[in-house]
Amino acid sequence: MSTFHGQFCWCELMTTDTAAATEFYRRVIGWGATDAGVPDRHYTILSAGETGVAGLMELPPAARNAGARPGWIGYLAVDDVDVMAARIKSAGGNIHHAAENIPGVGRFAVVSDPQGAIFSLIKPLDAGQAPPAAVATPGHVGWHELHAADREAAFAFYADLFGWTKAEAIDMGPMGIYQLFATGGVPVGGMMTRHDPAVPPHWLYYFNVDGIDAAVVRATDAGGQVLNGPLEVPGGMWVAQCRDPQGAMFAMVGAAR
Repeated sequence: MSTFHGQFCWCELMTTDTAAATEFYRRVIGWGATDAGVPDRHYTILSAGETGVAGLMELPPAARNAGARPGWIGYLAVDDVDVMAARIKSAGGNIHHAAENIPGVGRFAVVSDPQGAIFSLIKPLDAGQAPPAAVATPGHVGWHELHAADREAAFAFYADLFGWTKAEAIDMGPMGIYQLFATGGVPVGGMMTRHDPAVPPHWLYYFNVDGIDAAVVRATDAGGQVLNGPLEVPGGMWVAQCRDPQGAMFAMVGAAR
């Protein structure tokens, strides 16, 4: 098994207005944006400095008609997309987009865990990994958070398939336990049992910003909505959970300045 198996390696936004969404995230997160040059579709690469960290594309009409809404999806690197998709299906998950090659990029599939949280699998053509950015580098994904129907069952699923391990467990009182998880020995996210049963299980991605207060102002000035925060979290950082103008949920993490 390779060292990158089970690690988050990409984020992607599917949205209803690609031009407006690109401008929003350029203003709020500070990303650069370039066309990927994909022959059959418009795909934008969002970058922090010279490093591509996320992608952006239009939510297909068929998906909209089926009820899909704008949202972010994370990609997990795996050794074999077809094998992992089959294992996810056997474990009670679902395959939403069967394994397919992306010319010049790799092979991917869109799946969901047994509780319904959607994510993607990918085996990049380039099996090497770029050196990880320093912790809290602005523009990079700083945290991955799963809002599950059942936190313990969710962790067991991901641990079995991807080798994730438990890190610190934080008691949040009425909100329950917030379980940090690690990939490759490094904590990269947390899981919790969602407090609102009406909200479907989902992944939420936190983007690093150089100062949470200024970022919140930028988000609201650009037409976004702050749903929760800024709140201080263990380690001295601050977070804010937001919705962009097209309705996609995202979050930001940074120092209080």
